[in-house]
Amino acid sequence: MADKPSVLISGFADEAANHKTAVEQFSAFAALGLQYYSIRFIDVGGGIKNVTKLTKTEISKVRHLQSEYGLNVSSIGSPIGKVKLQDVDDGTKNRYIPFKKYLAKDVTHVCEVAHAFETKLIRGFSFYPPKDADPREYLPQAVDQLGQIAEACHRSDLTFGLEVEANLVGQTGDLLAELYRQVDHPAMMLIFDAANITVQGYSTAEVFQQYEAMRDGIGWIHVKDYLRPQVSRVGGHVDEDALTRFVPADIGDGGYAAVLRDFKTYLPKLEAKLKRRGIPGVFLDLEPHVKGGGQFGGFSGPDGMGVALRGLRRVLDFVEIDYHLTDFEDVCVARGF
Repeated sequence: MADKPSVLISGFADEAANHKTAVEQFSAFAALGLQYYSIRFIDVGGGIKNVTKLTKTEISKVRHLQSEYGLNVSSIGSPIGKVKLQDVDDGTKNRYIPFKKYLAKDVTHVCEVAHAFETKLIRGFSFYPPKDADPREYLPQAVDQLGQIAEACHRSDLTFGLEVEANLVGQTGDLLAELYRQVDHPAMMLIFDAANITVQGYSTAEVFQQYEAMRDGIGWIHVKDYLRPQVSRVGGHVDEDALTRFVPADIGDGGYAAVLRDFKTYLPKLEAKLKRRGIPGVFLDLEPHVKGGGQFGGFSGPDGMGVALRGLRRVLDFVEIDYHLTDFEDVCVARGF
């Protein structure tokens, strides 16, 4: 019998920690049997910081601690691309930074951080158009800037993942697919996230259509789902801080079973493509938000992360995709048995 296609399970470890300390994050993930984590917000004694704000000393401390818990970084959970395209007051708190400065400083720095954590993947976004504007009007500018980011990552032997999310230029699968097509760069891939589409008012069938639109560009998947979005129409601005119905992948409206059943047929080819770029496999990255989420992060707690992992495992078992968690044999090897 042929081996089943397989994935690597990772997650945003800050979601599992009540106080976002490194020890809390790593203890929770090790106990869940995970070997990879995406690093976003973390406290190693100097207060909670985004990974891009850590000092060299703090990075060294994080790396030492993660080794103690048998963990490796799957991706950098950077906020790259979550800034305005235009310097206009649109009633939001989103920042505007001149792109030349942004590319030279912020993008260059996040590449350095990725190297410091020995990961090949950087999560990012597609920039904010003015609030309530038609995002298609801003495709040319977003394409130009994302192309330069992808090239900067490519020169650093890294891969930039563009996540679908409300309010950005790439707020739907269709728009993200168009960005991918026009940028046309080997260092830029797409990140599917069912909840980020569902919260905009899309039905389960429509979420699958959005997944299909971006499927050829997907490099990895963020796993969170949403139940009964409280919106009256598709499109328009989404108040991300008001979203309260995030759920595990096996009970939401995002249709992860259908998505992953289809995605399974693409896994062998995608895994080979990623490994040519030095990436160990196809990551499913838990970002469940089951106790709340917002524009720049979310929270699940150690218990909520466990619930979310079990929900994802049920879906993977159902669609017959393989995965590995730490078991007794691994523990024996670590003890020298």
